[in-house]
Amino acid sequence: MPFFTSITDAREKLASTGYLVDEALATVVYLGDALGKPIMLEGPAGTGKTELAKAVAVATGATLVRLQCYEGLDEARALYEWNYRKQLLRIQAAQTDQDSDEWHALHDDIFSEEFLLARPLLTAIRQEGPTVLLVDETDKADVEVEGLLLEVLSEFQVTVPELGTITATHKPFVVLTSNATRELSEALKRRCLYAHVDYPEATRERAIVMSRVPEITETLATELVRSVRAMRTLDLRKAPSVAETIDWAQAMQILNVTELTEEVIGQTLGVVLKHQSDRHRVVEQFGLESSR
Repeated sequence: MPFFTSITDAREKLASTGYLVDEALATVVYLGDALGKPIMLEGPAGTGKTELAKAVAVATGATLVRLQCYEGLDEARALYEWNYRKQLLRIQAAQTDQDSDEWHALHDDIFSEEFLLARPLLTAIRQEGPTVLLVDETDKADVEVEGLLLEVLSEFQVTVPELGTITATHKPFVVLTSNATRELSEALKRRCLYAHVDYPEATRERAIVMSRVPEITETLATELVRSVRAMRTLDLRKAPSVAETIDWAQAMQILNVTELTEEVIGQTLGVVLKHQSDRHRVVEQFGLESSR
């Protein structure tokens, strides 16, 4: 059963979780669901790519399975591995009979379901209900992992030599994210629908802030968004993300701030900037010398 009945339905369901999308992204989400194809979200860090997968899971009541990619990730961590300690204990507990039939029986026993450790990709395929599979920061993984993804995402099945082929009974909704730190293979992109996710325009970012922090005034939300967008134009080590804009709005509520003054900005820069060099640059550009 599909998650969404239309583009409008996709927008409304995502909006109900506080995740606001434009028409183009809503279309990609809807078509990814309707066509049963993975969607690849590429763009700067902090633009809400990961949150989209989470929002789809929340909006549809699906189980979220996340594969966090990193350099050195291998098949055993992404797909499955055997519980070697448990297998060893089973072997040690068995009789030391050297009869070949006994050994074959033991071999079949230790390579059974009981000893299989399912990792995210296999877990997603074996889920019996609606599932969202998030392959996060795909560009951080090695090219070998891309090859593994090609195999899994093409047929949504996994072959475990000792157990046979495991095929998904419910094809998961798949979201791959990339911060574009390296170019992903054309073969992987060809199997996906694509969307570039950038920082939202000011009106939508303000709407996002107000949906997540409903107590904030529209004026203060506007000031926060304007300041964050100004920071993003600077050459910072890490530009403030949408999530950090929301954090800043929540901080204003906790501090009972109703107006974003220079003093308030200087006192709360640590909410949105995470490098001292970025703080110095913003203080200098915003003329906040008194806040240093």
